[in-house]
Amino acid sequence: MLPNRASNESRKRPSLAGELSGAFGDLGTFAPHVLGAITVAGLAPAGVLFGFGAFLVATGLFYGIPIPVQPMKAVSAVLLTGSLSPGEVMLSGLVIGAVLLLLGVSGAIASLARWIPQTITTGLQLGLGVSMAVLGLELVWRTPWLGLFSLALLFALLALRRCPAIPLMLAIVVVLGIATGEVAPHADAIAFGWSFPSFVQPSWHDIADAIQLAALPQLPLTLTNAVIVTAALSRELYPAGAARASERNLAVTSGLANLLLAPLGAMPMCHGAGGLQAQHRFGARTGWAPVIFGTVLLFLALGMASGAATLLAMIPPAAVGAMLVLAGGDLALSRRLFDARPSCWIVIGLVAATTLVSNPAIALVLGVAAETGRSAFRRARRA
Repeated sequence: MLPNRASNESRKRPSLAGELSGAFGDLGTFAPHVLGAITVAGLAPAGVLFGFGAFLVATGLFYGIPIPVQPMKAVSAVLLTGSLSPGEVMLSGLVIGAVLLLLGVSGAIASLARWIPQTITTGLQLGLGVSMAVLGLELVWRTPWLGLFSLALLFALLALRRCPAIPLMLAIVVVLGIATGEVAPHADAIAFGWSFPSFVQPSWHDIADAIQLAALPQLPLTLTNAVIVTAALSRELYPAGAARASERNLAVTSGLANLLLAPLGAMPMCHGAGGLQAQHRFGARTGWAPVIFGTVLLFLALGMASGAATLLAMIPPAAVGAMLVLAGGDLALSRRLFDARPSCWIVIGLVAATTLVSNPAIALVLGVAAETGRSAFRRARRA
């Protein structure tokens, strides 16, 4: 049986409804990237969904808390512009996976995490949260009436005890969207048929682009958001249950997953602080949440891959935006932000602003420089 490591450290006790709701809490990140990879970039649905499903189930069983699995966003962005072939996507997953595994096994990632001060991780968390909320507002405003209704409905359902808020909200909004013509029904997509992932066969010519266009831009983002900030947030949300969610283990599990699943057509995957906050916000407290979501994806991959993208596309962007607004706000307004000393706010603000306008990797470099200057100034004042 999956160990319940979060029951003594959360304001809300674990429940089946909470785990079911939280299981789908990260759809705001998952759906746009995965749908784009399948429908725009032409990746095989069976391989993509099987990869996420298998990694989610393994993650939930290993960590015992709702550690998420997300698509790597820099790779996804390059993929959606048509700059990567399926073979290059596979090779980028292998390269990133090998680097993460090496950093984790060697212990280098833990040393890096200890070297990064709390002001920087707090600023990264603030910037990532605000960017999630802003994206959510943009999606809500595409269909204002449906988006605001989704947001209000989500608040109301979350106030009910033992209510699977996310699945219920999505079901209501999809039905309402079909009734008003905002969503096109696709009943013909609900057809069962076995399908299995097939091995991707890259060419030697794909290696250079895989490293240059995908692996190198992605690695700094993964090391900051998916490893360092996720580990810090795990300790904050689950202080008694986050022992396994260390920087070392997060790097190792991400590395192994990409090395094992990329050859089957999976997208490059990692963990993520935003997904952890989203699943926690919507009720997840144990590893059952990623196991539930992963099982659903495995069923779609193996039994309904041909229609899975069509079914996921029926979720209105406005509903996805409502989820992002709530999860992003929670991520941004962390306890560490309000506990920070006034002298830390400049560094936190600089890192958050850089994350918003650029990316977490550049924010990390500027934050280290700013924190070094702040520490030197304080030492000079004391002297």
